Amino acid sequence: MPEQLWVTAILNRLFAAPVTALLRAIHMEPRHPQAPIPNTFAMEVLVFLFLLALFLMLRSRLSVERPGALQHIFEGAQGFIHQQSQEIIGHHSEGYTPFLATLGFFILFCNLIGLIPGFESPTALPIVPLGCALCAFFYYHVQGFKHSGVAYLKHFAGPMPILAPLMIPIEIVSHLARALSLTIRLFANMFAGDMVTWVFFSLVPIGIPIIFLGLHIGVSFLQTYIFILLTTVYLAGAVGEEH
Repeated sequence: MPEQLWVTAILNRLFAAPVTALLRAIHMEPRHPQAPIPNTFAMEVLVFLFLLALFLMLRSRLSVERPGALQHIFEGAQGFIHQQSQEIIGHHSEGYTPFLATLGFFILFCNLIGLIPGFESPTALPIVPLGCALCAFFYYHVQGFKHSGVAYLKHFAGPMPILAPLMIPIEIVSHLARALSLTIRLFANMFAGDMVTWVFFSLVPIGIPIIFLGLHIGVSFLQTYIFILLTTVYLAGAVGEEH
């Protein structure tokens, strides 16, 4: 049996049988049939439920005359992402803000949840950053096709038709490298942050670890910002007016 967090143990106790049956139905044999749900998935579910509760609470308290602190925080975050996407993508960027904001909040809370005793950051394992990177990867390509249609493929052929045989494989590798870069950057920084924090907690449990907790919070926000910024840049390249 793998080591389980208490949340993971509860989920496996409740849902191990149907999850195992589902995996077997799609011809995937779980390594541990009695505990098919890993810690990373349990943490993602927890972040999802927390964000859902937070958004429902925010919706119930929306007010034009007397906005609360929670509304100010979310409006500020949404405004920041919208302004950044407008500067990078252009005047038609409004429709992309919901995706960028949702992805940003999910990554941020996945980064921060590891600071709570008994939990761990799912982004400190490569599978979760890879999933976020693939979401960004497919999203900006889908938006590129929606914006330009089949003409979006011209983006891969380069500026001159004669260069297409050379440019197409280069562009394909370049776009795949974007997903890899997003994954490694987020995973490496969160993994290193977790390791440094817990090492100092084990060596000096009082005082000094607070500094590293602060650094971990800073890294969490910074890596979220970089991930969303790069996604916005890739999106701008896909939906640019020249395409």
